[in-house]
Amino acid sequence: MADRLLFSKTGRARYISHLDLMRTFQRAFARAGIAIKHTEGFNPHPFVSIALPLSVGYSSQCEILEFSLLEGTLAEEVPARLTAAMPEGIVIHQCYEARRKLKELRYINYIMNLEYSEGRPQESEPAMAELLGRESLTVKKKSNKAKAGFTEVDLIPLIRSWRIECQSDTMTLDAVLAAQNPGLNPELLRTVFCQTYPQFTPEFVTFHRREVLDGEGEPFR
Repeated sequence: MADRLLFSKTGRARYISHLDLMRTFQRAFARAGIAIKHTEGFNPHPFVSIALPLSVGYSSQCEILEFSLLEGTLAEEVPARLTAAMPEGIVIHQCYEARRKLKELRYINYIMNLEYSEGRPQESEPAMAELLGRESLTVKKKSNKAKAGFTEVDLIPLIRSWRIECQSDTMTLDAVLAAQNPGLNPELLRTVFCQTYPQFTPEFVTFHRREVLDGEGEPFR
């Protein structure tokens, strides 16, 4: 049975790309002296796989990595030993057996912060609520498989729930979005909001993954 890590990626580590993150983990396992399964062939390398790769610039507290721990290291020792070999911003929280299939990971809870340096326009909140409350919100999305180079997607069925909180200079969208097949990147929501209501375009936007969920809305592990 495979093993999994639950880890966070914050601070400057947000800007480590997916491929570089894979290499970082491979090197960290070696530096920590943790033996894991390697690929077969002429050039074997440590086998690690990250579920639902995170976009560059996003932070997260619920990333999942799959690997296979070999004899010689206890699972409860892995988080501390591996974190010590990681760059700043990557923290391993848990190591456990992968008892559930990744296809059961259905939703991701994202926190999107829209920041306004000169104060948040009061009408930005009802504007966001109007957009997300529509019965349908069809947008064009790039697709290498479509002849036209794009496909049309209705975003509303991909949104399980949403909540808006506002302060004087920020608007925070707490949303549970489809994770895969198809998934919804919150960047697409930001784009649609700014295109629909350009007068409420923020100066800065941040994205954070707070939790990965199953079909019942419970934490996926």
